[in-house]
Amino acid sequence: MAARRHGRNASQDTSAFEILLVSPDGKPVRSFSEVVLPVDSGLGPADIIILPPYWSDFQQLHRRVPQVVDWLRAQHAAGSIICGEAMGVFWMAQAGLLDGKEATTYWRFHREFAERFPQVLLNRDKHLSDADNLYCASGSTSARDLYIHLIERFCGASVAQAVARDILYEVRRTYTPGRIGFGGQKLHQDLTILQIQEWLEEHYADKFRFEDVAREHGMSIRNFMRRFHSATGDKPLHYLQRLRIETAKGLLSATRKSIKTISYEVGYDDASFFARLFRQHTELSPNQYRRQFQRNGERSAGSPPSLG
Repeated sequence: MAARRHGRNASQDTSAFEILLVSPDGKPVRSFSEVVLPVDSGLGPADIIILPPYWSDFQQLHRRVPQVVDWLRAQHAAGSIICGEAMGVFWMAQAGLLDGKEATTYWRFHREFAERFPQVLLNRDKHLSDADNLYCASGSTSARDLYIHLIERFCGASVAQAVARDILYEVRRTYTPGRIGFGGQKLHQDLTILQIQEWLEEHYADKFRFEDVAREHGMSIRNFMRRFHSATGDKPLHYLQRLRIETAKGLLSATRKSIKTISYEVGYDDASFFARLFRQHTELSPNQYRRQFQRNGERSAGSPPSLG
């Protein structure tokens, strides 16, 4: 859908992506429900790799097609983006790509994953994680949020918003979409700062002082500010503002809540201040952001969705 829509927006005859379904040996695949799936090719170079969920014993699967692991290592070293959905994340971990990095997977497999890959930082409370061009989604709903993020990255906000309007309008999430885009700022060795980052993701809307956060973690405010910036490349206040603005963007596009309500839900009592801050981060007012999303959705409503 994104490829077709991006091509139309850019007045191109070709789509933005060449989409290939591949198998380890280039031969058709028989699914667990006995459906035979034709494929386009065997394993080869790719800018984005999506590892889908599967229904099988991972150890047996790995023994049957061990070449997948080497392929993933080579592609990641070449700069590919790799996404795992549910048990698809197991492949990334088996390749050693997630060692020392945060990851998530489907809740039924938490114990197996933790036992098999103790060197991976499994976060049981998250539905999305990202680190070093490695993305993990715990299930199908969170995976759709991930794919919308990638569409925005490669095709721009307008295409991402239009696709989201088509496929996410009836989704009722039981979680807050993950903080995609913050994972790269967690690739450091300061475990205390990492704990604070995770705390901020859970308490971004709360009223607190960074002085108190620093003291609770055994630091002076000056030492905390220095260590946070050294580890993440960002000042704590700016980091917190980005968390709040990203959450607000999701609420503006997916709900009809008032600007005042959204401002309060992300931690700002003053809606005017929130609106000014939102513009600083996005170059749009909250209402402009929402109208842009609605306009793209209305434009897309006249044509049937494309299937890829």
